[in-house]
Amino acid sequence: MKTAFKAVAPLALLALPALTSGTAFADAAGSTTYTAQLSPVPLNNQNSASGSLTLSLNGSTATIHEQVSGLAATFMNAPYPHVQHIHGGAMGTCPTASADTNGDGVISTVEGQPAYGPIRTTLSVTGDTSPAAGTDLKIAPSGASFTYDRTITLDSATLDSIHKGIAVIVVHGLDPATAPKAASTEKSELVPSLPLAATSPALCGKLVAMPTGAAATGGGASQHTVNGGELAGGAGMLTAAGALLFLRRRRALGNR
Repeated sequence: MKTAFKAVAPLALLALPALTSGTAFADAAGSTTYTAQLSPVPLNNQNSASGSLTLSLNGSTATIHEQVSGLAATFMNAPYPHVQHIHGGAMGTCPTASADTNGDGVISTVEGQPAYGPIRTTLSVTGDTSPAAGTDLKIAPSGASFTYDRTITLDSATLDSIHKGIAVIVVHGLDPATAPKAASTEKSELVPSLPLAATSPALCGKLVAMPTGAAATGGGASQHTVNGGELAGGAGMLTAAGALLFLRRRRALGNR
């Protein structure tokens, strides 16, 4: 009997950590990852531009990585500032050509708002990230191509839009060389001292939550995330194996 107990005990000990580990895995929620594929806004003729953005959200802390290319390069002999934001509180979509309600051939920021909503967070390179900084050219990323990396704290309005699936990333600033004529001849409705091109949306993309476990593994051998159910199942198999071994040992001893 002692021999049988010695055989079962290690298996029972293995089962206990597996069960407790299942609870630990379930409680360690981690962050939620959202992505946005940035595409040219219709009519505004920034068709060579594109981009992608990843936002990892842990509580109210957002870690953002973005890559953009093909935008307007210069403005008044300096790198072109591209103000960008998380918009929300509306339909959670990017505008279609029908958004041009005044028929001037340009979708302005205001015309796009029924689709993507007002500014919730300004994706500035430094300092203020509130809607108040939405048109501050000095803290906007600039140039035809840029990589944006920043960790910021999101307010409740932004978080609400993200959780409801209606948050949209918008990058502004049209290249006058390719934009419709009105973009250069009309004034911005947000900053009248600037042309309409400066604040009109160039790229737009809805933030979409990635499925759990869909994050990239970094290449190489495939990885598998073990969840609590799998651990509990493994523990059950160990316990069953221990019981079977116990019975076999007992029968063997009884036949002696």
